[in-house]
Amino acid sequence: MVAVEDVSKMALELPGVVEGERHGTLTWTVGGKCFAWERPFSKADIKRFGAAGPPEGPIVAVRVEDLGEKEAVLAANPKAFFTIPHFDGFSAVLVQLKLASKKAVKEALIDGWLACAPPNLAAEFLER
Repeated sequence: MVAVEDVSKMALELPGVVEGERHGTLTWTVGGKCFAWERPFSKADIKRFGAAGPPEGPIVAVRVEDLGEKEAVLAANPKAFFTIPHFDGFSAVLVQLKLASKKAVKEALIDGWLACAPPNLAAEFLER
């Protein structure tokens, strides 16, 4: 199980990341672009889940490069990574931290960071 504190630590290890807060939830940005954020469910989200109810525990949204990458990420880790109708057409996935491994979350954060980082910063990171 991964905690939000673990996500924060992993995100802040990446170059240029700033942790902030928007609408009472944590966000992680690079170059002014948000690449990961806590994502509580709205009343409308909960209603869409119906009788099954929403996934339990903390949820984090993470950007991906594009919709093709989104489908690949969802297929690679279907137990912990998912999407909701609100995210249709949006290049991000949701992560149920209670079911995710630290390795999978870290890889997702790096991919999200690379999708949002300024090109020169991303190039420096990849050259390490």
